[in-house]
Amino acid sequence: MIEQIIFTLAFVFGIGLFIYRLYRIYKYIKIAKPLKLKYRFQRIVRVLKIAVVQSKMFKNPLVGFLHAILFWGFIIVNIEMLEIVVDGIFGTHRSLAFLGDIYPLLISAFEVFALAVVITCVVFLIRRNVIRLKRFWSKEMTTWPRTDANIILLFEIFLMSSILIMNTADGILQSRGHEYFPELGVFLVSSYLQPLFAGMSDSSLIFIERLTWWFHIIGVLVFMNYITFSKHLHMFFSFFNVYYTKFDPLGKIMNMPSITNEVKLMLNPSADVPPPAEEMSQFGAKDAQDLYWKNLLDAFSCTECGRCTSACPANITGKKLSPRKIVMDLRDRVEEIGSKVLKQGKEFNDGKDLLSQISQEELWACTTCNACTEECPVNIDPLAIILELRRFLVLEKGSAPGPLNTMFANIENNGAPWQYSAEDRMLWAENLKKKSS
Repeated sequence: MIEQIIFTLAFVFGIGLFIYRLYRIYKYIKIAKPLKLKYRFQRIVRVLKIAVVQSKMFKNPLVGFLHAILFWGFIIVNIEMLEIVVDGIFGTHRSLAFLGDIYPLLISAFEVFALAVVITCVVFLIRRNVIRLKRFWSKEMTTWPRTDANIILLFEIFLMSSILIMNTADGILQSRGHEYFPELGVFLVSSYLQPLFAGMSDSSLIFIERLTWWFHIIGVLVFMNYITFSKHLHMFFSFFNVYYTKFDPLGKIMNMPSITNEVKLMLNPSADVPPPAEEMSQFGAKDAQDLYWKNLLDAFSCTECGRCTSACPANITGKKLSPRKIVMDLRDRVEEIGSKVLKQGKEFNDGKDLLSQISQEELWACTTCNACTEECPVNIDPLAIILELRRFLVLEKGSAPGPLNTMFANIENNGAPWQYSAEDRMLWAENLKKKSS
């Protein structure tokens, strides 16, 4: 009974803390500007294709296959958590054993996936720390991001291994006819591990079985709460991020309704234009709360995989821009000010802003080619963030590279990007007429 009470309290506390953390992050995302989105059915189809099937990961078939094993293996193996929770609360053992002959097949399938996850995690650790793929060792991948990834991979190895060791000890006790461990059949993977533990006494095996049982449930609860502080939060948010991806063409700049209405009235004073929902106080974004909530959801969905930066032509040619860094900087800024904005309102000012973390050199290096958006496996749009920050620099600060300022002046004065009037635009073709005649 004491064990059941401890388990129930630990489980309720772990799940409660996890829900609280997710709700807190949701509130952080909502500090940004509102945004209305449509196309509900098409969004569900896209979630199934990109987030569930992970179609964009298979651009590299081998890596895509390994990632699918890691993702689905972890989810499938933890279906056994249902049995562990029931056993923990009610003091039972192998509560799903009533499934009869299906039960050992089910556990065997879980074990195969657990072994596959362990192997995949080892491969990923080697890629990160031995082979050292360039995208995992860029400037923005400082000690913590690299350590975070390794912690997650090691965590998954330990959690999957605990399942296999628990079943191994359980299987040996079953074969010995222990009264608390009724014989349920052979488990596919753990049966091959039994010779390693065969010489142990019943009491030692029971201790190992209980230790790994507790390690797995507590480990899963700790893991769940840890990822709310980790880049692996994308395991939950990527589904929502893919669902809310815009259907507009890539790179389309989001219009500001109040400005659009003014232009409509200038072109047609009698046009029926609705009044603006809210007064325009600023062009573009200077800080996190000036962006749209989807931009902040992008930030918390980032996997830090670096595929965006690896595909970025500006980064490839040695420029300072890294789309991954833009997204990571936004997430860091939201975590820094989120609680303060919730308390003090959107007018909160700590003397810093997003543009103090992201340099103009980075922003203006972007060619708006959308390679980053196209490559992202969870449909993050770094370009949308860049464009809003650029909009602020141009319209609020009048800060843009010299060639752009020249073009702006020409458009204002001549109605075109070129430095001559509309009447002179076809002068270049006069000699062509003479030659043709």
